[in-house]
Formats: sequence, structure tokens, C-alpha cells
Amino acid sequence: MNRAEWRRQLGDIVRDAMLAPEIEHYFSVKITKPGAQALITQLGLFIHHRRDCWAHVSANCPHMSVKQKILQHEYGEVIKDNYTEHGHLDLIVRQGKALGLTADQVLNVKPLPSTMATLYAWAWVTREKSWLEGLVSLSVTEWANDDRLHHDLGGGLSSRMAKRWMDDLGFSWEQMPNFKVHSQADEEHSDMFLEDLERFALGEKEAVVCQAAKESMELHKIFRGGIAAEMERLAKEAAR
Repeated sequence: MNRAEWRRQLGDIVRDAMLAPEIEHYFSVKITKPGAQALITQLGLFIHHRRDCWAHVSANCPHMSVKQKILQHEYGEVIKDNYTEHGHLDLIVRQGKALGLTADQVLNVKPLPSTMATLYAWAWVTREKSWLEGLVSLSVTEWANDDRLHHDLGGGLSSRMAKRWMDDLGFSWEQMPNFKVHSQADEEHSDMFLEDLERFALGEKEAVVCQAAKESMELHKIFRGGIAAEMERLAKEAAR
């Protein structure tokens, strides 16, 4: 497949996942302050864990051109990019502070069982499977934030959840730096590796890569569904 065909194929896989009941539930739960705290801290674990996963993909990949792109991707995530001078985990800390959490409370949190299971799974995929499977497994979860792909649904994950925080918590965009940045930065990340799929995912590898994308979005539904269940539990607890 060429780049345009990969964009359509992966876009369809991601959109199918975004229409799943688990994701609809994720956006339907009332956002309370404790629920928002649970969400942002679990996202912190996810973002921190992604750094290990991208390192696995780079280690498994024999192509210097792809390694360079991964380093470019990770420089923005860990060091700085056009959106932040301190890396993307700092965005989580700042958004946590808007919820009354300290940096330590944001970064040193126990994972939900669903978070633990899915992070273990992504670690295994990126370490033990081919670099192409690992690459697409990580990339498609960033596509879930791409507003261009989900404009008719109200935007990607970050934009839609930001609107929920505005409605339920009265937050502004400035109080949600993680959502604000990822609604923009992941558009760039969505485009980043398409030419590499066109170049290297040839023949039978096409089907393997597509299957890896589907499996990663299944993990993503479990990850978001676990957060939704915790937010719902906390909302019911607050209503007592």
C-alpha cells in the first residue's frame, strides 16, 4: 500500500475502535474532580510507559532512517517541542496541579488493573514482535487524538475529553495543557511513519501490520474502559 492507502486503512481501524461501546462509555461518564484525578494520573503512567515502548521499537529496527524519526518523536515527548519546553510528561503534571495534585501524587500512582495489563501487553508487543508491528501498535493510539480523523465525532480523544472537563468542571483550555497539546501534536505524529509503512510493510507484512493495529486498538479500548469504570465508581461515590 502507498501512503494514502495506509492512511485510509489505519484510519478505518482507529475510527472503528473510537465508535466502540467502551469509548462511548468513556465519554459518557460524569467528570468529577476525583474522577479527573484518576484519569490524568493513569494517562501519566501511559505516557511514561510509552518511552520504554518506543525504545523497544528503535532497538528492534535495523533502519537508521526510522531510528532517526523515532528519536525526533521522542525528543519532543521527553525534552521539548513546539508546544512545551519540558516534555509531555510535564503537561500531565501541570494538568494535575490544576486538580490539586502535587507532582509526586501525579507521577507516583498505582495503576488500575486494566492499566497494568495493557501496559504489560504493549511492552511485550514492542519488545518481542517485529519492529513494524511495534511501530504501528504505538502509532495508532496517537491517531485516536487526531481531530482531522474524528471531526464528525467531535474530535479526537483529547479534544472530546477537554469539552467534558469544560462542561462538568468548568475548566479552560489553559488548565488542560495535556489535552490542548495532544489535540495538536498527535496530528503530526499520525503522519510521521506513513512513508516507512509504504517502504517496508510489503507483501505479507501488510496484513501482519494491520492485525497489529487492530490488536493495539483493542488494548486501547481496555485501557480507556478501565479508566471510565474508575471514573464512574468515583462519581457514584461522590453522589452518596
